[in-house]
Amino acid sequence: MNYFERAKKFRAKKRLGQNFLIDETAIETILDVSNITKDDIVVEIGPGLGFVTEQLVKLAKKVYAIELDEDMVNEISKLDAPNLEIIHQDILKTDLSQFGNNIKVVANIPYYITSPILAHLLGEVDDLENKNRNSISQVVLMVQYEVAKRLSANEKSPSKEFGLLSILAQFWADIEFVRKVPSRSFFPAPKVDSAIVKLTVKQKPLLDLTNYSFFRKVVKGCFATRRKNIKNSLVNVGFAKNAVEKTLQELNIDENLRGETLSIEQMGELSEKLKGNL
Repeated sequence: MNYFERAKKFRAKKRLGQNFLIDETAIETILDVSNITKDDIVVEIGPGLGFVTEQLVKLAKKVYAIELDEDMVNEISKLDAPNLEIIHQDILKTDLSQFGNNIKVVANIPYYITSPILAHLLGEVDDLENKNRNSISQVVLMVQYEVAKRLSANEKSPSKEFGLLSILAQFWADIEFVRKVPSRSFFPAPKVDSAIVKLTVKQKPLLDLTNYSFFRKVVKGCFATRRKNIKNSLVNVGFAKNAVEKTLQELNIDENLRGETLSIEQMGELSEKLKGNL
């Protein structure tokens, strides 16, 4: 299929972050890792011109394509697929639980709203009963390459990669970095490369904690001021200095370390111990 010839007939809208995927190999990879069967309900976020959509409808029981751009809605409406329902709506205003359980999500999302969309799909670390997450079994994302590295990063990764987005994603999902996708795979070609990432949603959070909202505050504190050590970072977000010092000492954590050098599990231990020392 000549996706390039089809894509160049349309003018991508920069304000919506539109870049149409025209690489047949990348599309095949998305379909392969999604592992869609005739029993599956699929929610596609940002179908664009429908290059992935037209393959999804051949594989799935039902496809819900959620698209904000009216021009794109008109284009994919031309697909002759009785199992396709197009929803002209902002994904951030869409309740995915209405579509059923064990939904598989496929998304080529604009770079500038990656974090809000992930938070919408998975919920924050203290959102234990998020309706969207409870309805989703997996998410296959096309994201900016740098974002893909952040999703799968840990405390041993370069400091700029491991952060709040890493913890949000890994708290509620197992992350698989599938493959890098070069910028030439899109039309128009963006300035940066992309990557395909698969998130398999967990039924339970990564950590068993007594207070998840407190943990969220601790995590934000650890990353709030990356140039400061962990003691000062936690104090700066409102935790009592003496409690912070006592907690770090009890856990044998050097107070001069930076927050991003702690693993998610260590942050969990820090949260539980600090809560008891306040």
